[in-house]
Amino acid sequence: MGFKKFIAKRAITMFGVLMATLLLTIALVGSNMDSILKQSVSLEIRQQITNDKGLLNSFKTTNDLDLYIQNQIKQRISSLGLDEPWYSPHRIGLSMYKILTLDFGHAKFLTSDTGSSDVKEIILEKLPRTILLFTTATAIISVVGIFLGTISASKLNSKIDKITSSFAIISSSFPVWWVGVLMIFVFAFLYPVFPARATPDIPPTDPGYLISLLNHMALPLITLVLIGFGSWAYLVRNFLVGVLQEDFIVAKKVIGIDDKRILFSHALKNAAPPIVTVLALSLSGSLGGAIITEAVFDWPGMGRLYYEAIGVLDLPVIIGATYVLTAFFLVSVFVADILYGYFDPRVRRQ
Repeated sequence: MGFKKFIAKRAITMFGVLMATLLLTIALVGSNMDSILKQSVSLEIRQQITNDKGLLNSFKTTNDLDLYIQNQIKQRISSLGLDEPWYSPHRIGLSMYKILTLDFGHAKFLTSDTGSSDVKEIILEKLPRTILLFTTATAIISVVGIFLGTISASKLNSKIDKITSSFAIISSSFPVWWVGVLMIFVFAFLYPVFPARATPDIPPTDPGYLISLLNHMALPLITLVLIGFGSWAYLVRNFLVGVLQEDFIVAKKVIGIDDKRILFSHALKNAAPPIVTVLALSLSGSLGGAIITEAVFDWPGMGRLYYEAIGVLDLPVIIGATYVLTAFFLVSVFVADILYGYFDPRVRRQ
C-alpha cells in the first residue's frame, strides 16, 4: 500500500469514529438536549421582546403579550426543526452538522470570562490554556524521559537504571490529585513559593495576564512533570533494551562504531515508532484526563470547564467539550499512525 493510500485509509477510519462518537453522544443526551433547546428559544424570544420597549408597550393586556410570545416561540421552534422528535433522521443530521461546524448553541449556566454564553466562545477561551499546560508538560516529560531511558538502557542493572526503574514505579503509584494537594500544601502554604490557585487574579484583558498565567502555571506543570517523566523513562528503557539486543546493533559494535552513536543514532531511531505512538496517545490522553488536575489546581482550562459543566449538568457545554476532546484524541492517533507508517514501512502493507 502506498503512503498516500495509507493516509487516506486512516483519515476515513478516524472520521468514521468521530461520526460514531457524535451519534452516540446525541443518542445519550437527545431528549434532555431537546428540552434545553426549546427553553433557550423561549428565553431568547422573551429577552428580545423585553428589550424592545416599543413592542412591549403595544400590547393592551398581558394575555395579548403571552399569546404573541407563544406564537413567536412556535414559529421559531418550527423554523429550527425542533417540532420534530429528536430521534428523527432530519434532527440527528442537523445536530451532527451543527456540532461538526462548532455550533454548540448557548450554555445553560456557564459563561466565558467576558460574560458570553456561546459554547464555542467558552471552549475557544479555555482550550488554549489546557493545550499550553499539558503540551508543555508532555514535551518536558518526553525529553527528560527519553534521555534518562536511553541512559538506563545502555547501562542495565547500574545505579541509574535501578533508580530510574524504582522512581517510575513510585511516581506512577500516586494519584495526580494527591500529589497536587501535597505540592500546594508544601509550596503554596508551608513555603509560599508559588500561588495556591492556578487562576490569575487579574482579568484576561490586563496586559500582564499572560505573564501572570505562566507564573500560576508553574506549580501544576512541576507536578505533572514530576509524576510523568519516571514512567516515560521506564518505557523508553524497555523499548531500547530489545533493540540493543538485535543483530544489527551487535554488528555495528563489532565494526567499531562508537557506543553513543549506536545508542542515539541507530537504536533510538529503530525504537522511534512505539515511542512516537506513546507520545501522541499520552498527549491526547492528558488533554482528556485534565479534569482532576485542573480541578485541584483551579487551572482555567477545559478540564475545569468539564468539571463545572458536569456539576450543573450544562449539556451544551458537555457536548461541545466532548466533541473537541474527541477530535483532539483522533487527530493525535492519526498523526501517530502517519509517523508510525513513515518510520516503519511494514505498517503500510497491512
